[in-house]
Amino acid sequence: QVQLVESGGGLVQPGGSLRLSCKASGFSFSGYAMSWVRQGPRKGLEWVSQINAGGGSSDYADSVKGRFIISRDNAKNMLYLQMNSLKHEDAAVYYCVRGWAPDEYNYWGQGTQVAVSA
Repeated sequence: QVQLVESGGGLVQPGGSLRLSCKASGFSFSGYAMSWVRQGPRKGLEWVSQINAGGGSSDYADSVKGRFIISRDNAKNMLYLQMNSLKHEDAAVYYCVRGWAPDEYNYWGQGTQVAVSA
């Protein structure tokens, strides 16, 4: 069955960096676009970034553009999110999601918590 397992969350100081990872299994990873979606405290779901199946095209929410980098390793069935210059407002549960757009989101990981605090 399809599984998406995130890791790499934790507590970081403002201005710090974290790298989130998502291990995919149960499907042909290289054939699917992937996304990162987050949900902050008392907030709704927010799309963060997306990457196409081959890894050659990506996009970012304005709130993270220039600070976050999405990437993937299709040989390892891995999706990544490098988060730099973290801000308090980046604190959230981050989800790895299969699909390019919300109407394509059909599998979600369990999420990994990112906290940003001094």
